[in-house]
Amino acid sequence: MHKFLKNLRDNRSGATAIEYGLIAAFVSLAMVVALPTIKTNLGAKFNEVGSQLATPTV
Repeated sequence: MHKFLKNLRDNRSGATAIEYGLIAAFVSLAMVVALPTIKTNLGAKFNEVGSQLATPTV
């Protein structure tokens, strides 16, 4: 029984899984925050390129 409790205390796999879960949560949160800005900037850039393509040059 003592050996089982010692192995249970020394087991770090659960902590590692929690750390990976936290990393995934923070990356997801960063994406949710950043994507609207990227969408706006990218849309503006495509509109700019589209208007330049539509304008005839001599």
